[in-house]
Amino acid sequence: MIRTRNLLLALSWVALSAPLMYGQDLSRYREFQFGTDLDALAKQANVKPSEAKMLHQRPAMIQELWWQRSLGRPSHETDPVREVIFSFYNGELFRMVVNYDRFKTEGLTDEDMIEAISAKYGLAARPTGETVSFSSSQVYNDSEKVLARWEDAQYSYSLFRCSYRPTFGLVLISKRLDALASVAVVEAIRLDAQEAPQREIELQKKLDEDNRIVQEKAKLVNKPTFRP
Repeated sequence: MIRTRNLLLALSWVALSAPLMYGQDLSRYREFQFGTDLDALAKQANVKPSEAKMLHQRPAMIQELWWQRSLGRPSHETDPVREVIFSFYNGELFRMVVNYDRFKTEGLTDEDMIEAISAKYGLAARPTGETVSFSSSQVYNDSEKVLARWEDAQYSYSLFRCSYRPTFGLVLISKRLDALASVAVVEAIRLDAQEAPQREIELQKKLDEDNRIVQEKAKLVNKPTFRP
């Protein structure tokens, strides 16, 4: 019980330690502001912009950039955030997925987490049966049940408990940019499916040509020296 209380107090302190001037401002998470361009955010997070993964290129660019807490840094010893996945629509930050460290939230219940986060962002809504997605990728697009949500007209923060590991996370979105990104992703998937047969034909042509070149080079070497 004491350990659980201490963990809750630590998480609450982290939530309340952000500058008070922001109040219940949902337009940013810590120092990360929705709408920030990829280069500026990468500099804030101390990662290389080149590490961003391109998920879709048309009709809009959808990219993801991962940040993980550095081990061994004193400032990170009490920080419950383990990693953040930043998503960009045409270079603008539209979604953040915050994954908390399992050991720094160990023992905390759903209500403990909701209470700690509500201390900073106000009263939480409790949607029933809703899920939230983590990624715009066709390959990795997991979703989890929403435990609680904090939102205003422009932004939304959804708390979830991970189903495949004992930890919690937050999915934060800019509603305007997320809506644009969602439409773009649906169209990108449609275009990929439409263009897939032609891509297969072009790929096979390239493989055939590469094989022909290899065979020609081998012939030049082997024909002059072959003796039956």
